[in-house]
Amino acid sequence: MGFLCLLVAAINLHAVSFAFPSSWCNVMSPPGPIPDNVLYFNTKSRYEEVNPYLMSDVLAINQSWVKPPSPQCRAVHLSAIIRHGTRYPTSGNIKKMIQFTKLVKNRADLSCVKELQSWKMWYKEDMDGRLVEKGRSDHRHLARRLIKAFPTLITKENLREGRVKFLTSSKHRCVNSTLAFKHGVLEGLGLQGLDLPHTIDDKLMRFFDQCQRLVETVENNKDAVREVELFKNGPEMKRVQEKLADRLQLPYINVSTDAVETAFYLCAYEFTIRSMNTPWCRLFDDADGQVLEYSGDLKQFWKRGFGHDINSKASCILFHDLFKRLDAAANQTRSGGRVSEAVMVQVGHAETLLPLLTLLDLFKDDVPLNSSNFASHHSRVFRTGQIVPYAANLLMALFNCPDGLRLQARLNERPLILPGLDELSPLYLDVRKRYEQLLQGCDQDTVCKLDSYKQN
Repeated sequence: MGFLCLLVAAINLHAVSFAFPSSWCNVMSPPGPIPDNVLYFNTKSRYEEVNPYLMSDVLAINQSWVKPPSPQCRAVHLSAIIRHGTRYPTSGNIKKMIQFTKLVKNRADLSCVKELQSWKMWYKEDMDGRLVEKGRSDHRHLARRLIKAFPTLITKENLREGRVKFLTSSKHRCVNSTLAFKHGVLEGLGLQGLDLPHTIDDKLMRFFDQCQRLVETVENNKDAVREVELFKNGPEMKRVQEKLADRLQLPYINVSTDAVETAFYLCAYEFTIRSMNTPWCRLFDDADGQVLEYSGDLKQFWKRGFGHDINSKASCILFHDLFKRLDAAANQTRSGGRVSEAVMVQVGHAETLLPLLTLLDLFKDDVPLNSSNFASHHSRVFRTGQIVPYAANLLMALFNCPDGLRLQARLNERPLILPGLDELSPLYLDVRKRYEQLLQGCDQDTVCKLDSYKQN
């Protein structure tokens, strides 16, 4: 009797695992040049999805975005904190891709996505997050647009006099992005043979690796991302798993949440790296994309965003570095002197930029993201694909105006109103007042010390 029950259960499991929806097969339309789910790629998004006008002219700038506070204002300093450009997957993700594509090739029914039969795995582990050619273009073109946006700061004279500085994380994708940015500057200004040195500083650009409290209490602590795991094991993600298994006619047990994310990564990487809308993208509909986007945002929220206080506080060192530079430029301008550092370009990671934006209290939803409120967060502002795509950038420009120094913040070249300030170009003194508590506190050694955390 027991054997009979097991046999029936096995037959039922097999039947459920292959509940293949022939209707899905019939309604599939030929793919266009851009995947339908392109807006759901999180931190693996192209910069062009944030600024679509760049698709027709990669050197275009929105003239209304780059205006000074008033015609009488003069730009005196620019700080640009930039994420590296488009990259290959990391070796860990490539291993997962190799494993999943072997499963698909060997066991899946590809009758509805016949193109996958001819798709060949080309990612290799030694690619490991390296910058791709598109990533070099991301930074080269950004540099040329910033020349247009700040023509009195990124100049031949300032470059020759060493008043334009470059600093980067030690990671090869960041160093190569910096080199590409410098190439774009020289290209845009028609200069040749000018040496533009850069400094490597992981203490600033990879603070998330250096902050002991962040590493121990969040990065190496599974409980810190419990909401992420709950969502991955929840009904929304389970439905995506089942749909993907059905479309590939694979047993449900073979399609884990990791497998779902891996297939979606293949869709994203093939598009961002090769500009190809591959059959991997056709395995996911819009509802699937929304769930996977939320899953990615949830991870960033709890690891780099508002989920834990230390996530943002770990960026105190970068916050103070930024305001120290702005203060120096402000003081030199007020005294009638020349600003010694007209431009600072700093290249890092999504993990560099997102905590700093969080510290500045940007993109904060009224209700925190968690595993159970996906349905009520469709209109959330915390969308990492819009905030930190490849080549994401935070620009802080200081202007000398008749009524005092004013600061313009821009994210991904778009004007940004800082929380608590009502205008796009507030007085710099008002900005300092808004962040007074952080400027007086936010000591890196204190916030990152594990002992002080345990005592609290």
